[in-house]
Amino acid sequence: MTQTSAVLKEHQNPLGYKKISSLLRSFAIPSIIAMLVSSLYNIVDQIFIGQGVGYLGNAATNVSYPLTTICLAIALLIGIGSASRFSLHLGAGEKDIAQRVVGNGICMMVVFGILYAVLVELFMTPLLTAFGATPDVMPYAQTYSRIVALGMPFLIVTNGMSNLARADGSPKYSMVCMLIGAVINTILDPVFIFIFHLGVAGAAWATIIGQFFSFLFALLYIKKFKNITLKRTDIRLSAKESLQTASLGMSNSLNQVAITFVQIVLNNSLTYYGAMSAYGREIPLAACGIVMKTNAILLAVIIGISQGSQPIIGFNYGARQYDRVRKTYRLAITANLAISAVGFILFQFFPYYIIALFGTGEAAYFEFSVKFMRTFLFMVILNGVQLISSNFFAAIGKPVKGLVLSMTRQVIFLIPLVLILPHFFGLNGILYAGPAADGIAFLVTVSLIMLEMKKMKGMEQKQSC
Repeated sequence: MTQTSAVLKEHQNPLGYKKISSLLRSFAIPSIIAMLVSSLYNIVDQIFIGQGVGYLGNAATNVSYPLTTICLAIALLIGIGSASRFSLHLGAGEKDIAQRVVGNGICMMVVFGILYAVLVELFMTPLLTAFGATPDVMPYAQTYSRIVALGMPFLIVTNGMSNLARADGSPKYSMVCMLIGAVINTILDPVFIFIFHLGVAGAAWATIIGQFFSFLFALLYIKKFKNITLKRTDIRLSAKESLQTASLGMSNSLNQVAITFVQIVLNNSLTYYGAMSAYGREIPLAACGIVMKTNAILLAVIIGISQGSQPIIGFNYGARQYDRVRKTYRLAITANLAISAVGFILFQFFPYYIIALFGTGEAAYFEFSVKFMRTFLFMVILNGVQLISSNFFAAIGKPVKGLVLSMTRQVIFLIPLVLILPHFFGLNGILYAGPAADGIAFLVTVSLIMLEMKKMKGMEQKQSC
């Protein structure tokens, strides 16, 4: 490397020239840890509630979980949308626009967070009823949800700022934002549940106390941005900016919303068909919560890889370095397949040991839970391809394609199959719907990605002419 090129690189963003594998590792690992930590809020609650309250407590957290997934959908709408726009404008050298994107994003986080918390508190009981709460589960679910709802604004701001910090080149700061809250939550959970005997309320208070400290740390990054200098005039809410941000965050957000709809349909279908089986209504409901949240750990790793690749893909696409865009995507998919293979082995060969972590239960409870995990997650190795590809389209500024992909597995295929297959196979039909939807969504994803890569190569050839 000549002295001139070395000097030039000092003034360039490393996203544009540093080795792809090094970049993805430095961005993805903190992002994976941050996502794992985020999912631990619910996992840790589930484990301690299962040990301290029983499977009715687990069923209650399962019923209230859609409230959290909707909250995360709002956080992704703003956080991923703002981070994608931020990366694209930085890549194009438009720092003044990047500043406005960040300022508007911060305002959106605060406003949407407060509004969502108020709506949840006002409509708590009808929401939990719609989410599948039975009369036995409802008291536990109400107690847990009313407290957790208070922390929703903290969760939205923390997740949104975490995405912006990562896009700004501070993946470790993003990770610590999430890590602080999870550590506090994990310490307080057993104290509140087993020492103070607060039950599900103790788990809820531990969660929002942890979220509050993560929120405080996330806010500190407003003055720490590396690539921009955020001014007070930049922090304002603009309808135009908000719509543009929402358009790029929509695919990731709707993927979370789709997970919520799937959870609601699953809960109601499991209680309906469970009542006709030997397992009853509560066992399938509790089993579903454990299986979905266990799978959420694997998804957290895949989302971490996806989010880690987003700034690299977005910056290089904005800078028209299409070869680096393709290399980043291929590396992200390879890493995802390796991680998903490990998940497949654990879910298929060690389901009993995983389920036992979440507390004790009767023999029928373990029998159904093991069958649920093995069957519903049979095609889990393919899930990440759809998820990473959806985020890829958002990162390159093509939200419509990202939106289509985010809807394929959850809404277009899984929900109809959950509703149709039980008519032929009873309760087992709900379990078969998972792998069937995964396989079909994978084929659609591969088709769209192949077309996009072909188009990108054509743009690269025109550029070189």
